[in-house]
Amino acid sequence: MIIACGLLLAGYSLFSCLLLALTHFRAGSYPDHPHSRYMGLLLLLALSALQAANAGLLLGQPGWLASPLYRAALFAAAPCFYLYSHPLLHPSLDSGTPLSRLPHALPVLVGALLPFPLAFPLAFVAGMGYLLWFARSVYRLRAERERFQRELALTGGVMLIAAAVALCALLPAALPRDTFFALYASAIGAALWLAQLMLGLRPDVQEAVADAASEAYQTSTLGNVDCAGALAKLEQLMRDQHLYQDAELSLTTLAGRLDLSAHQLSELLNSRMAKGFSRYLREQRVAAACAMLLAEPSASVLSVGLSVGFASQSNFYEAFREVQGMTPGAYRKLHGAPKSA
Repeated sequence: MIIACGLLLAGYSLFSCLLLALTHFRAGSYPDHPHSRYMGLLLLLALSALQAANAGLLLGQPGWLASPLYRAALFAAAPCFYLYSHPLLHPSLDSGTPLSRLPHALPVLVGALLPFPLAFPLAFVAGMGYLLWFARSVYRLRAERERFQRELALTGGVMLIAAAVALCALLPAALPRDTFFALYASAIGAALWLAQLMLGLRPDVQEAVADAASEAYQTSTLGNVDCAGALAKLEQLMRDQHLYQDAELSLTTLAGRLDLSAHQLSELLNSRMAKGFSRYLREQRVAAACAMLLAEPSASVLSVGLSVGFASQSNFYEAFREVQGMTPGAYRKLHGAPKSA
């Protein structure tokens, strides 16, 4: 039963990684953090390699474990996750030059050369170190926990799964080999399922986390900025030029229109409006959608959502419920003109 579950979730993982690469890790999802996008794709590639090897072992082909590529993937998963998360959790810091990221690549190169009995536990020791860094970074955002209750719960589940697997890997005699790798494959599959669930509940979670981190870490960058003038220009751009209709509108692009840096615009929104860029943009789009829903009663809900800048129906419904507390259809029914008798 455990072996069958491991095989099932290993297969699920391969399709899940492909789906995430094609849907979530598009360029438009990370306009201000392209480095995170690339690292996310490399993470999916590493997890796919691990799951393919785990499935091969469970199907009676253990030779995959002796491959240097498998050992490289073992050491690559945690650094890729770190390099994916760092720009989002610490957006006020530069993501660094390729040289500054080299230390995170060295274990991957060394691990590929180590014998498997030594490489396997060392990879999980390194993974625990990265996991502790991630836990510390998330803890520093605890003041924002009200905004991320579901997401923090799901993230906590992923962290518990990772910690449990790491402990099992450090106690090789605790479980038979096939049982351990079945559980390992199941753990990766479960973590990917939780990640997809999180993205289903909040498709723009990476933007929301970056906004919250900016608010938590950023020192003031508005010393020489005419804040009132910048806010007036922002309102004019939204009212007259309808910039919110651009589905690819990013913090950096909008900041450029205001002659501000991305950090300055982020701080301006947080300090003067008590909201991040993602929330501000959703509110602008939802306000426009409300007007359009009533002004054009024959227009479909989907066409309204796409017209005001939402990339998909799910994003539109999620944002509309968040801002208005109801679905677009319910809003139109509640506030629309009464039918004539």
